[in-house]
Amino acid sequence: MFEHCLYFNTTSLARQLEREWTRAFKPFGLTPPQAFMLRAILDSDSITSTDLAAQLNISKATCSRTLDGLIELGCAKRVQAGTDGRSHEIHPTAKSRAIHGNLDQASAEVTRKIKRIIGSDTFEAAVGSLRRISSSLR
Repeated sequence: MFEHCLYFNTTSLARQLEREWTRAFKPFGLTPPQAFMLRAILDSDSITSTDLAAQLNISKATCSRTLDGLIELGCAKRVQAGTDGRSHEIHPTAKSRAIHGNLDQASAEVTRKIKRIIGSDTFEAAVGSLRRISSSLR
């Protein structure tokens, strides 16, 4: 019935992937959205919430809610940028820096598992196709 429906098939896949990454990030006390956001923060070492939302392709409101959770967990902090009291940068904390490598390793293990199941070429082609589709629809 839905063999040609991009929405149904990508959403179905997303639910399956959500379960995999939920298991991977559970030992860190993070949800997949929090973990991927934290990885982006750690990768940049300093980023604005506007740039973070754009990089993750999420709304500013979603970015703010997810970031609030990371701040509550002690994994990120807002730092005033310059003299404008309204402008903030997001920085990783010592706590998040301490788990950075393990967080990346947990994600890499999920990626390796999926590549073993579907094949590396299929994995790379699927990710490339999805990124092109996403860019085209913006």
